[in-house]
Amino acid sequence: MSMLRVHVEGVGLWSPQLADFAALRALLAGATPPAPSPRPAAATLPPNERRRAPESVLLAIEAAGQAVAMSGRDAAALACVFASAHGDQAITDYMCATLARSPAELSPTRFHNSVHNAAVGYWTIATGCHAPSTAICAQRASFGAALLEAASQALAEQRAVLLVCSDTTGSGPLAEVTGCAQAFGCALVLAPQASPASLGRLDLQLGTAPTDTPLPEPLQGWRAGNPSAASLPLLALLAGAGGHCELPVAATLGLRIDMENVA
Repeated sequence: MSMLRVHVEGVGLWSPQLADFAALRALLAGATPPAPSPRPAAATLPPNERRRAPESVLLAIEAAGQAVAMSGRDAAALACVFASAHGDQAITDYMCATLARSPAELSPTRFHNSVHNAAVGYWTIATGCHAPSTAICAQRASFGAALLEAASQALAEQRAVLLVCSDTTGSGPLAEVTGCAQAFGCALVLAPQASPASLGRLDLQLGTAPTDTPLPEPLQGWRAGNPSAASLPLLALLAGAGGHCELPVAATLGLRIDMENVA
């Protein structure tokens, strides 16, 4: 595969420890950032939808809204790629338990929110976006696969693309399988050309399965607790002075990323 070059214009981030990308920068600089609210604000959603939406949707929408706001782009015009390794684990656990116990009691609303593209559906409706949208799942390679897809779209269509990847805490017996110990969501706005809004340049090269890129000390252990936290090596580069990292995009494929910080 030829090298793909894209530019990052916005970054979004939410976890129980970090409210946004500025908090990550502060943490890596040795400071103690303020704790975020117990639930992602997801201010892009109308109040009624925000009250009804499950945590998986709120997490993805919060990260997406942060990245788009930083980029200065119009959300309605952005193509988007949403990714998650496991979707909404709490609802999946609920549906499995209900189907085993009393199938007639299954909630249509909760079933509606269980589909893998629920978050991108909420996002495009809330923002009035009619641009192309994609939902991706590649287990622990979900972020890398989504980054490759978003970068390919940005270059092929010569348009900015929003990338969002998020996973919630594991629930019920699923937690033993997924190993998700905490929620984590992130988002990037990628553009094919440099602009005054560019924060960094990414050169992407597909290769063999990667080795785990070491994380800075404050982030040690985070990657194991959530598959979407596979993005942390890249987020750390964006928060710092650049460098390179490797991310999985499939079981036997990796993506080398050389990042130059231009902010």
